[in-house]
Amino acid sequence: MSKDTKNIIRSALILTVITLIAGLALAAVYQVTKEPIRQAEAAAALRAYEAVFPGGEFEELPLAPFNGAAYGIADAQGVTVEKIVAVQQGGTLLGYALTVTSPNGYGGDITVAVGVRTDGTLNGISIISQGETAGLGAACAEDSFTSQFAGIPGGTVVWTKTGKKEPNEIDAISGATVTTRAVTAAVNTGLAYVAQHHPAEGGSGT
Repeated sequence: MSKDTKNIIRSALILTVITLIAGLALAAVYQVTKEPIRQAEAAAALRAYEAVFPGGEFEELPLAPFNGAAYGIADAQGVTVEKIVAVQQGGTLLGYALTVTSPNGYGGDITVAVGVRTDGTLNGISIISQGETAGLGAACAEDSFTSQFAGIPGGTVVWTKTGKKEPNEIDAISGATVTTRAVTAAVNTGLAYVAQHHPAEGGSGT
């Protein structure tokens, strides 16, 4: 075996060992950080649920399959319902709070807490996480935008750039149509999920 061949083999072995060590280190870091990350995400979701249903008591429910795009919701391609909780107060069912994520924001995923009353009316929404542009799409997390959704009758929320004229309309964020579309699709997916899977309490069903 030539000297060059031995050097190549030695370099390959060294690279393999380095890669293995780096992989083990990353795995160790992941295991250490996984639980704190999960706890932080759960805390953020709880704060959002409390924002859409103040004073509520939350009980997680089994998650049923749901495809918003197949259901006919505009712009719902890839939108997922990740969690649903029943909201009660003093033993009375108030409605449902859902965690819904749209991957179609300008900066990627936008995760929204959607509160739906038992009659299908939106009780409110809160942004759990988003990566939109500061001064533009990031305004989706501000009360001036999210407060528009509270009290909208069940069905479909429509965004407009020409000023709200109907009860189910909301004003789009100026200069952030993509963000507005993504949030609205997430909200409509949450509404449709409740209407389909909890029709006795939250909608007409299918």
